[in-house]
Amino acid sequence: MKGRPLRFTPRRDAGLHAYERVLEHAGFSPVAGVDEAGRGACAGPMVVGAVILQGGRGRIDGLTDSKMLTPARREELYDEITRRAYAWSAVVIPCHDIDRIGLHRCNIAGMRRALAALDKRPAYVLSDGFPVPGLDVPGLPMIKGDQVAACVAAASIVAKVTRDRIMVELHERYPEYGFDLHKGYVTRAHGKALSVHGPCPEHRFSYVNVGRALRNNGEVALEEETEGEVPGEGRTEGARA
Repeated sequence: MKGRPLRFTPRRDAGLHAYERVLEHAGFSPVAGVDEAGRGACAGPMVVGAVILQGGRGRIDGLTDSKMLTPARREELYDEITRRAYAWSAVVIPCHDIDRIGLHRCNIAGMRRALAALDKRPAYVLSDGFPVPGLDVPGLPMIKGDQVAACVAAASIVAKVTRDRIMVELHERYPEYGFDLHKGYVTRAHGKALSVHGPCPEHRFSYVNVGRALRNNGEVALEEETEGEVPGEGRTEGARA
C-alpha cells in the first residue's frame, strides 16, 4: 500500500474534507461516501446516494447534512455535485421491497448497490451510521457522517433531492396525502390523511401507523389498481463528472 499509515482521526474543527485528506495521505484514494434518504418515512421509496468528490480545486463549498439545508440550496448543491463529482450514483428502493425484505436489509443492500453503480471503484468507503458488509474495500461507519465528511454530505444531498423529486411526482398521483409537503414522513397532516383515506399503494404496509389505517379503512387500498410506472421504482442512476 502506498502512502503513510492512517494513525489518527481528524479533529472535528479540521473541516469536512479532513477524512478524505487523511485517507488519501494514507494511500486510500479515491474515497466514496454513501448515505440514504427516506429511512424514517412511512410512504414512498428509500433512496441511497454514493459520491466520490474531486480533490483540490474540485471541492464543493457549502456541503453539510442535507436536512440542514433549504430545498432551494439542496437543489443548487445537487446540480453542482452531479456536475463536478468524480463519480456519483443514486439507487431507488421501492416501498414494497421495504415491506418484503425489511428496512435495514434494504438500507445495507442499497448502499452496496449504490457503491457498485459508481463509475470509479473506491479504495475506501465512509458510510453514514451503519457499516456496509460485503465490500471488497475497507470502510468506516460514521455517526452523523453527513456532518463530518464531505463525501457523505454530498451523498446525503444526492439521495435527498432524488427522493424529494419522486415524492413530488407521487403527489400528482395521490394529491390527497400531501406528499409534496411532508415527503411521506409522519406528520400530523399525513396522519390525518391516512385516517381519512386509508393508505395508498405507495405506503409502507409493514409500518404500524399504516397498518392501523388499513385496518380502520378496510382492504380498499390494497385492491386499488395503479396505471403506469411508479416514479423512480427500482431506478439506478449515476455519472462521472
